[in-house]
Amino acid sequence: MDHALQFYIGGEWVDPAVPATRAVIDPATEAPFATIAMGSAADVDKAVAAARAAFPAFAATSPEERLALLCRIEALLAQRLDLFGATISREMGAPLAMACREQAGIGVAHFRQTIRALKEFPFARMQGTTRIVHEPIGVVAMITPWNWPLNQIACKVAPALAVGCTMVLKPSEIAPLDAVLFAELLHEAGVPPGVFNLVQGDGPAVGQVLAAHPEVDMVSFTGSTRAGVIVARAAADTVKRVHQELGGKSPNIILPGACLEEAVARGVRAVVDNSGQSCNAPTRMLVPAGRMAEALAIARATADAVRVGPPDAADTDIGPVVSELQFNRIQSLIEAAIAEGAPLVAGGPGRPDGLSRGYYVRPTVFGPVTGTMRIAREEVFGPVLVIMGYDSLDEAVTIANDTPYGLAAYIQGDPAEARALSGRLRAGTVRLNRSAWDGAAPFGGYKQSGNGREYGAFGLEAFLEVKGVVGWDEGEPA
Repeated sequence: MDHALQFYIGGEWVDPAVPATRAVIDPATEAPFATIAMGSAADVDKAVAAARAAFPAFAATSPEERLALLCRIEALLAQRLDLFGATISREMGAPLAMACREQAGIGVAHFRQTIRALKEFPFARMQGTTRIVHEPIGVVAMITPWNWPLNQIACKVAPALAVGCTMVLKPSEIAPLDAVLFAELLHEAGVPPGVFNLVQGDGPAVGQVLAAHPEVDMVSFTGSTRAGVIVARAAADTVKRVHQELGGKSPNIILPGACLEEAVARGVRAVVDNSGQSCNAPTRMLVPAGRMAEALAIARATADAVRVGPPDAADTDIGPVVSELQFNRIQSLIEAAIAEGAPLVAGGPGRPDGLSRGYYVRPTVFGPVTGTMRIAREEVFGPVLVIMGYDSLDEAVTIANDTPYGLAAYIQGDPAEARALSGRLRAGTVRLNRSAWDGAAPFGGYKQSGNGREYGAFGLEAFLEVKGVVGWDEGEPA
């Protein structure tokens, strides 16, 4: 990785218009280990101009040409999982094995899924005498977060390339180095100059400038709901498409007939995975009120068994959270929950024993809590679970939907009962029992969890305009 102090614009690595840098902090040690360049409006203008100039030619390429490009990228990514994993682990704190297997692996998975979707996607079809055509929307600004950095980059860049869009990526300035590796890889794969551009920077200096830019046709944003509102406002004056995947406070309903020990333990582990830094984590566990004591005991034992430690240690289950800011916010919410009277079941404030340096958080469980408590309503984005009781399935649905978010929901128990209940939950994804991740399933949220859908064919559709050519000759092929 030789280009951390440069941006990738127009097929070349270039210096920033105005010299500025930022240290990248290792969350396990709290010490800087790299430096990146930070961009400005002038860099955004240059990158957007390159993307705009490249759009006509790239939009005119055939699906077969773009498919070959995606296949080259996928092959290079698959060869470099360890490099991407080690980089992601260092910049955001995920355990090394998990970072290679999941954090980096999911980037490859998105390219593979996009390749499958592209092979089958109907870019044109006939509807009577009208030809329905799907065309690339144009220049896309992509603003991605730090928690699953390559995941969010891949699930935007892959479908945008697949349909013929050009783009400018602004990754998180907190975990930016995997994006530099990614840009180097795309250059090696032969992405035409100007099709993909990378500008590092913060929200006000780069992200908002991209969102407001008159030559940007679409913004694809993943991050907090608060930041999503800022992006949408910046984009409003130019009436561009704004696609957002935002926050969550996902319910996990454990049905009366479920194996309580298995369901509760699995739910706790799902919350603390990635140190709790997943927008769709099942952070509100709903259990039958009559079995609350059992559920709390299982949750306590599971949380206490989670091994918190350095990302490079072989026996580490979860590493630190990403930053001092994130650490302090989680600690503040834990302390506020205790002050508000939420019963502490496991964990609590402060670092785990034996870890005096690094942004390590104790896996924490509160229960039973009420739906009015802050800890039950606000997205913590840390390894913190709340457990709530219900007396009937109607009450469970009411509790599950009583949130401004609607990204995901989980149901554990009898499959038929779970399927019936899924239709009553206001969430973009409902996962039943031990369902595996599906890279072709639509991903996105209801309510303040965003708008639009990503992954697979849904990701392709996100970057397309739909045109109707009325009066097309019935005898002509679509």
